[in-house]
Amino acid sequence: MTRIQTGRIVAELVRKEYITDHYIRVYLYSPEAYLFKNTTIGDNNKIAVPPLGLDEVHFPTLDENRQWVYPPKEVAPAIRTYTHRGIDLEKNELIIDFVDHGDGGPASKWAREAGPGSKLGIMMRTQAKEMYPEVEWYLFAGDAIAIPVLSAMLETLPETAKGVCIIEVHGKEDEQILPTQADIEFRWLHNATPHISSEMADTVKSIAIPETTKFGYVAAEFSSVKEIRTYLRKEKNWTAQELNAYSYWKAGVAENESEKDRHKEKDSMG
Repeated sequence: MTRIQTGRIVAELVRKEYITDHYIRVYLYSPEAYLFKNTTIGDNNKIAVPPLGLDEVHFPTLDENRQWVYPPKEVAPAIRTYTHRGIDLEKNELIIDFVDHGDGGPASKWAREAGPGSKLGIMMRTQAKEMYPEVEWYLFAGDAIAIPVLSAMLETLPETAKGVCIIEVHGKEDEQILPTQADIEFRWLHNATPHISSEMADTVKSIAIPETTKFGYVAAEFSSVKEIRTYLRKEKNWTAQELNAYSYWKAGVAENESEKDRHKEKDSMG
């Protein structure tokens, strides 16, 4: 098995902008941004958010037995999953999109409060990754957190592709125009309380799936992903190769605390 090559850098915030009411785009500078010139836009990676008041990033390290050694609690960063949204090699800038949850989550809080020069640790694959297979019909389903990866895939689909894209956001004000050459039907769901309930699974079940080559990408809250995966794999007989479904978060549980449950549920389908 080929070992995944990863890069680890500290980048500084250059500027940020609100794309919608709850969506922040952040531009980060690093002279080492070139390390990610081959990284696929849309790939999932990790950010290291330093504790409040600390303007440096203390990454975990590997010891001689290849076991992770974490820094002391008072300087240890919060590690969170993010999507590589873009890179400008001329400016040495990386782009990350954040959802403003309005809560105390470390990544959301950092994006809201960070100013020019604020530091963020980035750990990212340096190799290209295939995000989706070439098929005739696609099903995309995700919540606000999934918009960066869905956007990246939509941008690269060929004009011959068809499909449906279901995205759940806070409200009408958070709908975005997501460019694509493909023939994609967009369905926006408005939900101000995704931690309580969601209509995403029911919406997926209402889709008429054509008899053709297909691929689905689903990224949302744990319970929605579980229901959608079960429906497509068990009731519609999709194969593992036809579906990539992953829960970024679990209602009421922090990302680092829910990781074991989320991976276990995904692995249960094979």
